[in-house]
Amino acid sequence: MAHFERFGSYVILALSPKEKFFGLHASPQAKFGDVISVRKVKNIWSWKIMKGIRAPGTGFPRVIALGTWRYRRGKNFLAVYGRRPGYVITFNSGGFKQWVVTPDNSEEEIRAMFPGFLPNE
Repeated sequence: MAHFERFGSYVILALSPKEKFFGLHASPQAKFGDVISVRKVKNIWSWKIMKGIRAPGTGFPRVIALGTWRYRRGKNFLAVYGRRPGYVITFNSGGFKQWVVTPDNSEEEIRAMFPGFLPNE
């Protein structure tokens, strides 16, 4: 399953070989300084979050969304599985405007990786 990794000044969404094959994309990476926001989302399948059309990638509604989703103002990378809560990472530049992910990382790991972005609950 997809998970976040941080190497120096870069954040990487590490994908398994199967995810790379079905998502038709290598593991996306971005500079940590380009992160605008990180938010936890309960209903990740909302049309407000999963906007656009899949091109290229794999998708079965409410089961899997893996790959690039393109829309009028840009494109997002999705790695979403089932109905688990997920995270939306927004960037101010780079290849994708957002990563929409249900990661393998725990919430504590994500808070440590993105300090100051997630509010305390």
